[in-house]
Amino acid sequence: MKKSSHIDNKGNVQMVDVADKAITKRKAIASGTITASRKTIDSIKENTNKKGDVLSVARIAGIQAAKKTSELIPLAHPIEISNVKIDFEINNKHEQIKCIVEVSSVGKTGVEIESLMAAQISLLTIYDMCKYLDRSMLISDVKLLLKEGGKSGKFKRNK
Repeated sequence: MKKSSHIDNKGNVQMVDVADKAITKRKAIASGTITASRKTIDSIKENTNKKGDVLSVARIAGIQAAKKTSELIPLAHPIEISNVKIDFEINNKHEQIKCIVEVSSVGKTGVEIESLMAAQISLLTIYDMCKYLDRSMLISDVKLLLKEGGKSGKFKRNK
């Protein structure tokens, strides 16, 4: 059985040693969706939410989350992030907002967790700012879409 890089010789959990890994360009794209009532979607689109510009606040929260990932995920490395892009797509027909996050860096370890964290926190921020309108909102389909760079190469979700 292959030894896990997260377990030391004594069976203790450890952070992976990335000292000998090559520095490469890294990129990850993640997405997730929040489903909400028509009233909630309209308040976001029309910027009439009593708590302010929901998508701008959610974007800022997502950027902060990407930068602070290593403070919340125990074995994640602190990463020098080059860029975080967060976009939102509103689907009126299905009463959903899709959050798409792209995180990039140049370093020794990937940014998949940072992109997933940013998507989750962006969606949670939408929930937080809109819960007075709709407590039945549903956050779903948070997933990694793309990962580039590093020894393991490229991953692209087929669907």
